[in-house]
Amino acid sequence: MFGAVVVGIGIAGSVRIRDLLNPLRGSPSESLELKGFVSRRDLGQHNGVKQIGLEEALQSTDIHAALICTDNQNHEESIRRFLEAGKHVLVEYPLALSEQAAHELWQLAELTGKVLHVEHIELLTEEYKQLKKEVDGKKLVEGVLHFTGGPLDTQRSGFPSFSGIARVSWLVHLFGDLTVTSATAEENKQEQYSKVTAHFTTADNRPLTWIEERAPGLKRSKKVKFTFTSGVLDVLPAAPSASVGPFMQDQNLFARKLLGQVSKEDLAAEKKRILHCIHLAEMIKQFCQH
Repeated sequence: MFGAVVVGIGIAGSVRIRDLLNPLRGSPSESLELKGFVSRRDLGQHNGVKQIGLEEALQSTDIHAALICTDNQNHEESIRRFLEAGKHVLVEYPLALSEQAAHELWQLAELTGKVLHVEHIELLTEEYKQLKKEVDGKKLVEGVLHFTGGPLDTQRSGFPSFSGIARVSWLVHLFGDLTVTSATAEENKQEQYSKVTAHFTTADNRPLTWIEERAPGLKRSKKVKFTFTSGVLDVLPAAPSASVGPFMQDQNLFARKLLGQVSKEDLAAEKKRILHCIHLAEMIKQFCQH
């Protein structure tokens, strides 16, 4: 059994607590035992789970893993402290808010011999799985992915290419390694409006565009227009209801890693993809700032 602590009790942290308390029977998650949660707020308990202090969580020999669900700006420090304390780490994406920090954290995980798992839910939703099936085997001519949503506090969430890295992950997972060719940012702080437009090319020089647009009242949605040699996909395919939610799927994958049930090849491929997406986010930020 691996004793686990949840760090941060927002929406994601609450879901993590729920899933840790109710693992699927016979799943790898049964090897995780929730020992408590850490929060900056004084809550005492949540869903019958006791609150513990950060230092206690870091020093406890009964806690072997931390599930970090804090603001993006706090990910780097939280990961670093738990890895240095000899704990395995699951962290919500993005891993960090700079490419340098991401590489340093991965090196620290390898140095300490601990698992560093970055949340995968963007690739585990039924919506994405159906899209992947539609795209596989088709030859891309050009494509656009346009995301809209409510405003974010960039101080807490990071530059939009990092807070929106789930969309970058979609494009990389669908079409392979990408190169950023240009990017622009628009912002109206008074109206809480922001828009980042990034242009990529694929390995075979096919153009892709990602638009991340946020403002009050904008419905959270994704629109795609992928043109293939065989036709155009401009509506996300209908997705069936999932029997297992993406957070639980992600938790099972983390537990499989702790149990040594994921191959070195799969771990290496996952690390490469995550760091490549962080690199793309960094390049987009640099293009926008210059």
